[in-house]
Amino acid sequence: MADDDNDQSPTKEAAYDIQVELYAVLGRADVQVKQLLKLGRGAVVELDRKINEPIDLYVNKMLVGRGEVVIVDDRLGVTVTDMLKGQRGD
Repeated sequence: MADDDNDQSPTKEAAYDIQVELYAVLGRADVQVKQLLKLGRGAVVELDRKINEPIDLYVNKMLVGRGEVVIVDDRLGVTVTDMLKGQRGD
């Protein structure tokens, strides 16, 4: 019997309540400790991404997709633009 997305077996329903950590990475920078210690209020750390480049989306330290930063009311958010193949059992 084939397993499809509409199957609401108790096993699948139980998995829906599992907590995972989702985070978005805007970019990275390599900084020496002496430079890090000099950082203060107003300091700017240049990241390795350009403004229009997608950001990386991770779930439990695994890269799962890419997205774009958006502003929702007074908070930052992410619009998912791409999910990587193979990350959902494809």
